[in-house]
Amino acid sequence: MIDTNALRKKVLDLAIRGKLVPQNPNDEPASVLLERIREEKQRLIREGKIKKDKADSIIFRGEDNCHYEKVGNKEPVLLEDLPFDLPNGWAWARLPSIADVSAGGTPNRGVKKFWENGNIPWLKISDITSVKKYVNKAEEYITEDGLNNSSAQYYEKGTILYTIFATVGEVGILDFRATCNQAIAGIKCFDTNFLDYLYYYLKNLKDFMISQSKGNAQVNINQSKLKAALIAVPPISEQKRIVKYIQEIFDVIELLENNQNDYTELVESLKKAILQSAIQGTLVEQCEDDEPASALLERIREEKRKQLGKKYVESYIYKGSDNRYYEKIGTKEPTLLENLPFEIPSSWSWARLCTVFDINPRNAIPDDLEVAFVEMKAIKDGFNNEFSQEHRLWKMVKTGFTHFQNGDVGFAKITPCFENRKSVLFDGLKNGYGAGTTELHILRSNKTLILPEYLLYFVKSQYFIDYGLAKYSGNAGQQRFGTSDVKQTLIPIPPCNEQIRICNRIKQIFDCIKDEV
Repeated sequence: MIDTNALRKKVLDLAIRGKLVPQNPNDEPASVLLERIREEKQRLIREGKIKKDKADSIIFRGEDNCHYEKVGNKEPVLLEDLPFDLPNGWAWARLPSIADVSAGGTPNRGVKKFWENGNIPWLKISDITSVKKYVNKAEEYITEDGLNNSSAQYYEKGTILYTIFATVGEVGILDFRATCNQAIAGIKCFDTNFLDYLYYYLKNLKDFMISQSKGNAQVNINQSKLKAALIAVPPISEQKRIVKYIQEIFDVIELLENNQNDYTELVESLKKAILQSAIQGTLVEQCEDDEPASALLERIREEKRKQLGKKYVESYIYKGSDNRYYEKIGTKEPTLLENLPFEIPSSWSWARLCTVFDINPRNAIPDDLEVAFVEMKAIKDGFNNEFSQEHRLWKMVKTGFTHFQNGDVGFAKITPCFENRKSVLFDGLKNGYGAGTTELHILRSNKTLILPEYLLYFVKSQYFIDYGLAKYSGNAGQQRFGTSDVKQTLIPIPPCNEQIRICNRIKQIFDCIKDEV
């Protein structure tokens, strides 16, 4: 079974380290955001809405590339042993630099007029632990007298509530105006855009905060320890991407929790959805600075011109001035391509497999060279990218066998291995070459332009599997995805840099899922 709580923790840990979504160099850096927040904080102090912070902190990177902290009027001090390295554009800050932090209070239980017929919502820890994210109801109420004769105070909608007594580290976002007891801290962001990211960051901080309470008879932390918390601050645009992606993953995790009996099937469905999102250009952000895919495809065509000479027939797909796709083959007139499989980003391009990859290439391998022989049964079903090392050596390269080399992508051509995603990126082959049965199709790319990893994820995608099944030929007992149909398969090509981001994201998610299954 899947430990869904551990899965959530891993997702949050990736998020706060800047490893869940890609950075965009065009994003306004977090240092600019923090400067605006400091100005807003000073405005609130001048207007008497919050108290002046004597321990006001600014963390900055010095000319020596080390981090320093300046507190009040004191000299900056070197910050050593920071929790982790930050991506470019991020910054460190103490919690009070981005939010006003205070705690609630409890009116005297022995005074009836503080409680009887009260109409002011008053929250306690159980009101937070019983919700998923938003706190929208209270079990108890206090009166106006109770509010005025205690340290309880109003917290407005949008305040983060954080438990600091007995149960440490539970977090909720207040969805209505309410008060709370002293076991709960109210955290009000100076910039409301910060709210959701800070909520998830504080959830991830739970284990650290509990560790700060060791040595106490009861698990408690005071406001000072909470205020000392270091916050890794991304640019505001990246915060939004992080939050969006966390919520999408958490929705899937909740689905897993509600269907634990079918968790294997749901994990497979999640992986299919991730790969489909990847090849449609919705898994990672596009970057305006990326060289468009059309440019790398032109370089691939130029390579083929040099290789094939007069035998080369130029073929490519392009978007016309009418925003529709056309295919140009040799000297023929371009033809309109209708009913393309799905929309792709503007920086991507469509291509036929045969125009981008070498399909079932032959290797000139010396007859006396030992090469790995990989049988179909050595290649695993599903989303694995590996094959069994228990293959025998093949000392003579004979006709009738499929040849491949390190970096090639191989996939099954016959049923049922094809629909079960028997495919692999070959690596670690004996002397760099391999041989296998003719049940495999081999695809070879220019690895500097099309990542073999992206190609592998493409052949594992539901789109490719469905296309191949639709093109199956042969009798019912031995149907196959023929070479001619493989050549005509349409593949969406992202910019090279986006291919890297896509493959890194898929690996992160698949590793995360694998660790918890």
